[in-house]
Amino acid sequence: MTNKLINNDFSDIAFGRKSIRLYDENFKISQEEMLEMIQEATTTPSSVNMQPWRFVVVESEEAKAKLKPLIRFNTRQNDTSSAMVLIFGDMQCYEHGEEIYNAAVEQGKMSAEVRDQQLAAIIPYYKNFSKEQMNDVVKIDSSLAAMQFMLVARAHGYDTNPIGGFEADQLAEAVDLDKERYVPVMILSIGKAMEQGYESVRFAPEKITNFK
Repeated sequence: MTNKLINNDFSDIAFGRKSIRLYDENFKISQEEMLEMIQEATTTPSSVNMQPWRFVVVESEEAKAKLKPLIRFNTRQNDTSSAMVLIFGDMQCYEHGEEIYNAAVEQGKMSAEVRDQQLAAIIPYYKNFSKEQMNDVVKIDSSLAAMQFMLVARAHGYDTNPIGGFEADQLAEAVDLDKERYVPVMILSIGKAMEQGYESVRFAPEKITNFK
């Protein structure tokens, strides 16, 4: 993959980002670049590196039409964006633990001894989580990846809108995923902005912070 970053201004990327709801519907992002952005987004941290995030890129007219009834009042983004990126959390992500840690050993990032110690502790721990506990873990980790994807997209010259208004109980099955295993976390619309987005306000840090 060739890196397609066109904006390396951290201040603009982080503080100039706005939620965009109207895009150039004629502009398409290549699958190669989409995979590059996902690769860059998933350098984000995750608990014990289990990487529970899973992505479904809805880009075809047929797939968008299937998604449209499930996204409530967010159809404008669906109609005009280059793609809708659906982010799910894998409730059985620990099944990939051995693959992840073996790769770390092969790449010289971890010793075999440390791998064996870590897996012996982590896998049983994860398997003993309640459904609610696992749900919390995968949603926190996948939300970190979602935020990083939005910043990466802006560095590539695109804009996004994080969407939480959708039929969560139907989303996985709509894209042929096991709804018991994959929990929907967020939908991100992405494309070339056709509007500037709204200015918004934030609480002062003193209002939301306590020092002890």
